[in-house]
Amino acid sequence: MPNNKIILGLVGEMAAGKSTATEYLKKKYGAVSFRFSDALRDVLERLHVENSRPNLQALSTFLRQQYGEDLLSKVMALDVEQSSAPLIITEGIRRPTDTVYLRKFSNFHIMALNAAERTRYERLTKRSENADDKSKTWEQFQADGRAESEQKIKEIAVEADFKIDNSGTVEQLHKQIDTIVKKLQSQLSFP
Repeated sequence: MPNNKIILGLVGEMAAGKSTATEYLKKKYGAVSFRFSDALRDVLERLHVENSRPNLQALSTFLRQQYGEDLLSKVMALDVEQSSAPLIITEGIRRPTDTVYLRKFSNFHIMALNAAERTRYERLTKRSENADDKSKTWEQFQADGRAESEQKIKEIAVEADFKIDNSGTVEQLHKQIDTIVKKLQSQLSFP
């Protein structure tokens, strides 16, 4: 599937910095983003079910069992294909099947973000992205990290095209992202 878009698939454990990286890419480079959890959040919201991590994980498991392991990859690839943006972020890759359809784009690259477990826990409880984040205990955070949806992240990250250590400052994160984007821009005529 040839294209003139740069597509960055972000992978990383909970609170590794995927959303922070995405927001920076949107602000600085005009990227558009699609999150794997968006479709799941839409369903939970429509059903008036709390947007908590356990509910997102359970819904993801159910949908993949019913409609195929690659369901979210299909959804994401269709979103990417329909976008006219020159830089597209697919945020929240968790399984090898999440990239099946995205890999058909010639300019798809995986960018892995990593940070220490305690740092990620502190970030998660401060940001409160999900309804249960602010009150999450260390033990609950660790249990969430052992959930089925989290098991393949490290495996995918090892094979990533680009790796970012997000243990430092936001500025250090931005600098690493800029280096990656500049490299990709040099490989493709990019505004």
